[in-house]
Amino acid sequence: MKIHEYQAKEIFKEFGIKTPRGRVASTPEEAEAVAKEVGGPVAVKAQVHVGGRGKAGGIKVAQTPAEAKEAAAQILGMDIKGLTVKKVLVEEASRIAKEYYLGFVADRAAKAVTLMASSEGGVEIEEVARTNPDAIVKVTVDPHLGLHGFQAFAVGKKLTGDAKKARAVADVLSRIYKAFVAYDCSLAEINPFVEAEDGGFVALDAKINIDDNALFRRARLAEGRDDLAETELRAKAADLSYVPMTGNVACIVNGAGLAMTTMDLVKLYGGEPANFLDVGGSSSPEKILTAMDIIMSSPGVKAVLVNIFGGITRCDDVATGLVAALEKHPLDVPLVVRLTGTNEEEAREILKKAGIEAGSDMDEAVKAAVEAARGSA
Repeated sequence: MKIHEYQAKEIFKEFGIKTPRGRVASTPEEAEAVAKEVGGPVAVKAQVHVGGRGKAGGIKVAQTPAEAKEAAAQILGMDIKGLTVKKVLVEEASRIAKEYYLGFVADRAAKAVTLMASSEGGVEIEEVARTNPDAIVKVTVDPHLGLHGFQAFAVGKKLTGDAKKARAVADVLSRIYKAFVAYDCSLAEINPFVEAEDGGFVALDAKINIDDNALFRRARLAEGRDDLAETELRAKAADLSYVPMTGNVACIVNGAGLAMTTMDLVKLYGGEPANFLDVGGSSSPEKILTAMDIIMSSPGVKAVLVNIFGGITRCDDVATGLVAALEKHPLDVPLVVRLTGTNEEEAREILKKAGIEAGSDMDEAVKAAVEAARGSA
């Protein structure tokens, strides 16, 4: 479960991590009131579950409460990568001397929590990994012993080059790790973690993801989860595995392995997947209908690829759901269907009556979808 920046900062504050003064607002008037409470310049920040808020115009600095009100009016209601902004965080602006990245992530490969830190903060850690991997420090945390003080200090020293600053960074790393464990996190990061001009350190941003399997222990947070992520919630309720992406080829596939392979092929043939969507091993027509609704709610989709290998999944169920979905919401983008396996012939007959041709070769289907997306772009 993803939580917003303001919620993550509340958790960090519980563990003694310094964050800018401020609070969340849902109206321009509330934003103005918060700015008056804070005093001085403030940052007005869109609260959405995607990155790139600043580039999209979702973060603005205001010098006065009146400017904060105006900035909130501009940001609230904005569409940022398909999500509508319903809340803004209004907090004191910081004068920054240096930006860092600090984070902990559940590392499946290491079967442990991995600490990642970088002296290049303020940009996506994936971009740093791609352009300057040597700038990232990684430490595997022993699941039994936890984060050692000497490990945290060594990371701080490598980032700052200064013993006094290293101790301050180490203290924050220790506190993030405690929060990570206490709240059953899969990710906890501060980016940027900033050294202010006055020499202090502040968590200027915050991101926390909580393991869904632990939500029964996090009732308060689960109740407060933001329905701006309603598409993912709806997918989960329908027993669909769905992850939105930024490409233009929407994919409906059965089985996680086949879904990953399909996405790889989309990339191989020059396209960009718009999502990961696994309808699972047993797919009723209702699930396919829901899956179609979900993928077509994503912005930027230029083609739809349905790739089904019928084992437990019945191809005729998929076909029935697909026809029902198209009757409810006719597509205005090309559709490519590949299916093979259980009740394949029945499925082809159902689709043929609806005017839909279905192939059996996966490579050809993916190529066709990529070309269709390119042609309708």
